[in-house]
Amino acid sequence: MAELHIIGHIIGASGFPQSSLFCKWGIHTGGAWRLLSGLREGQTQVDFPQIGEMAYWSHPIDIHYTTKGLQGWPKLHVQVWHQDSFGRCELYGYGYCHVPSSPGQHRLQCATWRPLGSWQEQLAQMFVGGGPQLRSPDLIYSGADRYRLHTVAMGVVEVELGVILRHFDRYGVES
Repeated sequence: MAELHIIGHIIGASGFPQSSLFCKWGIHTGGAWRLLSGLREGQTQVDFPQIGEMAYWSHPIDIHYTTKGLQGWPKLHVQVWHQDSFGRCELYGYGYCHVPSSPGQHRLQCATWRPLGSWQEQLAQMFVGGGPQLRSPDLIYSGADRYRLHTVAMGVVEVELGVILRHFDRYGVES
């Protein structure tokens, strides 16, 4: 069976309205992929930058998959959250990016967005906090119903991944 090893880290995020951010992340694959080792999802610590707007996490990712086909190639999905001085957490953005299919070191910038909501929800968000969230996080990486959402662009999450492919040539895939 072909193997894919992803080694890297979530560097951090920038371009969000406030600092004190953390990130929940996960890897989504198709049915033909089997996890051999590593964690499929995780969460970073909260970073409150003293200088600049970049929140640095340097959160490690080390995942090893095996597969018999290319369908359902892994995607990295992220949720960026803001924690206020009272410890309340507010969603700041969803995003995803495809894991590169070529071996080597890759630096990715994952753009994020959040649901906009109605004008009543936007007004409540200004005064109370919170805001609309997706009922099903599957909408982040499946485009089925995402086109119907009203969204607003948020910041960018930077990721550095090393991709190692093994035995893909046996299945007719050139690397």
